[in-house]
Amino acid sequence: QVQLVESGGGSVQAGGSLRLSCAASGNTVSTDCMGWLRQAPGKEREGVATIDYNSRTNYADSVKDRFTISKDNAKNTLSPQMNSLKPEDTAMYYCALKFGACPPSLSRSVFTSWGQGTQVTVSS
Repeated sequence: QVQLVESGGGSVQAGGSLRLSCAASGNTVSTDCMGWLRQAPGKEREGVATIDYNSRTNYADSVKDRFTISKDNAKNTLSPQMNSLKPEDTAMYYCALKFGACPPSLSRSVFTSWGQGTQVTVSS
Protein backbone atom coordinates (compact mmCIF):
# COMPACT_ATOMS: atom_id res chain seq x y z
CA GLN A 1 0.00 0.00 0.00
CA VAL A 2 1.48 3.33 -1.10
CA GLN A 3 1.38 6.06 1.50
CA LEU A 4 1.07 9.71 0.51
CA VAL A 5 1.51 12.53 3.02
CA GLU A 6 0.76 16.14 2.10
CA SER A 7 2.06 19.26 3.82
CA GLY A 8 2.39 22.98 3.20
CA GLY A 9 -1.20 24.15 3.27
CA GLY A 10 -2.26 27.31 5.04
CA SER A 11 -3.97 30.67 4.72
CA VAL A 12 -2.91 33.37 2.29
CA GLN A 13 -4.35 36.53 0.82
CA ALA A 14 -5.45 36.71 -2.78
CA GLY A 15 -2.50 37.17 -5.07
CA GLY A 16 -0.19 35.30 -2.74
CA SER A 17 1.67 32.03 -3.16
CA LEU A 18 1.90 28.66 -1.45
CA ARG A 19 4.01 25.61 -2.10
CA LEU A 20 2.54 22.25 -1.17
CA SER A 21 4.46 19.03 -0.85
CA CYS A 22 3.64 15.34 -1.00
CA ALA A 23 5.93 12.62 0.29
CA ALA A 24 5.37 9.18 -1.19
CA SER A 25 6.50 5.81 0.06
CA GLY A 26 8.36 3.63 -2.41
CA ASN A 27 9.54 4.94 -5.79
CA THR A 28 6.18 5.70 -7.34
CA VAL A 29 7.07 9.33 -8.01
CA SER A 30 9.62 8.20 -10.60
CA THR A 31 7.58 5.39 -12.15
CA ASP A 32 3.90 6.32 -12.07
CA CYS A 33 1.38 9.10 -12.53
CA MET A 34 1.12 11.54 -9.64
CA GLY A 35 -1.62 14.09 -9.32
CA TRP A 36 -3.04 16.87 -7.23
CA LEU A 37 -6.78 17.22 -6.80
CA ARG A 38 -8.87 19.55 -4.68
CA GLN A 39 -12.27 19.65 -3.12
CA ALA A 40 -14.07 22.78 -2.03
CA PRO A 41 -16.97 22.62 0.44
CA GLY A 42 -20.11 21.40 -1.29
CA LYS A 43 -18.30 20.63 -4.53
CA GLU A 44 -16.99 17.55 -6.28
CA ARG A 45 -13.32 16.66 -6.03
CA GLU A 46 -11.61 17.95 -9.16
CA GLY A 47 -8.27 17.39 -10.82
CA VAL A 48 -5.73 20.20 -10.63
CA ALA A 49 -2.60 18.77 -12.25
CA THR A 50 -0.75 15.60 -13.06
CA ILE A 51 2.89 14.74 -13.69
CA ASP A 52 4.08 11.50 -15.22
CA TYR A 53 7.28 9.46 -14.95
CA ASN A 54 8.86 11.62 -17.70
CA SER A 55 7.82 14.84 -15.90
CA ARG A 56 5.22 15.67 -18.53
CA THR A 57 2.54 17.79 -16.93
CA ASN A 58 -1.13 18.48 -17.44
CA TYR A 59 -3.09 21.29 -15.78
CA ALA A 60 -6.70 22.19 -15.32
CA ASP A 61 -7.63 25.34 -17.25
CA SER A 62 -8.49 27.07 -13.97
CA VAL A 63 -4.90 26.86 -12.71
CA LYS A 64 -2.90 26.95 -15.93
CA ASP A 65 -0.18 29.61 -15.89
CA ARG A 66 -0.55 29.99 -12.11
CA PHE A 67 0.34 26.55 -10.75
CA THR A 68 3.48 24.58 -11.54
CA ILE A 69 3.90 20.96 -10.49
CA SER A 70 7.33 19.39 -10.10
CA LYS A 71 8.83 16.32 -8.51
CA ASP A 72 12.06 15.05 -7.02
CA ASN A 73 12.57 11.40 -7.93
CA ALA A 74 15.46 10.96 -5.51
CA LYS A 75 13.37 12.18 -2.56
CA ASN A 76 10.06 10.69 -3.78
CA THR A 77 8.36 14.03 -3.35
CA LEU A 78 5.89 16.01 -5.40
CA SER A 79 5.44 19.78 -5.11
CA PRO A 80 2.97 22.12 -6.70
CA GLN A 81 3.92 25.78 -6.59
CA MET A 82 0.75 27.85 -6.50
CA ASN A 83 1.03 31.51 -7.48
CA SER A 84 -1.50 34.31 -7.96
CA LEU A 85 -3.91 32.50 -5.68
CA LYS A 86 -7.59 33.38 -5.85
CA PRO A 87 -10.39 32.91 -3.29
CA GLU A 88 -11.86 30.24 -5.57
CA ASP A 89 -8.68 28.19 -5.05
CA THR A 90 -9.79 27.62 -1.45
CA ALA A 91 -10.12 23.86 -0.98
CA MET A 92 -8.67 20.75 0.57
CA TYR A 93 -5.82 19.64 -1.67
CA TYR A 94 -5.00 15.98 -2.12
CA CYS A 95 -1.99 14.17 -3.51
CA ALA A 96 -2.93 11.06 -5.48
CA LEU A 97 -1.36 8.17 -7.35
CA LYS A 98 -2.30 6.24 -10.47
CA PHE A 99 -0.09 3.31 -11.41
CA GLY A 100 1.29 3.59 -14.92
CA ALA A 101 0.79 6.42 -17.35
CA CYS A 102 -1.24 9.56 -16.75
CA PRO A 103 -4.58 9.73 -18.54
CA PRO A 104 -5.39 12.63 -20.89
CA SER A 105 -8.05 13.87 -18.51
CA LEU A 106 -7.79 14.90 -14.86
CA SER A 107 -10.61 12.64 -13.74
CA ARG A 108 -10.48 11.70 -10.07
CA SER A 109 -11.70 8.17 -10.85
CA VAL A 110 -8.35 6.97 -12.22
CA PHE A 111 -6.44 7.51 -8.97
CA THR A 112 -6.13 4.58 -6.58
CA SER A 113 -4.19 6.00 -3.62
CA TRP A 114 -4.79 9.26 -1.80
CA GLY A 115 -3.19 11.35 0.91
CA GLN A 116 -5.13 12.78 3.82
CA GLY A 117 -5.26 16.27 2.32
CA THR A 118 -4.00 19.70 3.28
CA GLN A 119 -6.19 22.79 3.54
CA VAL A 120 -5.57 25.89 1.45
CA THR A 121 -7.56 29.02 2.27
CA VAL A 122 -7.32 32.16 0.15
CA SER A 123 -8.93 35.33 1.48
CA SER A 124 -9.93 38.31 -0.61
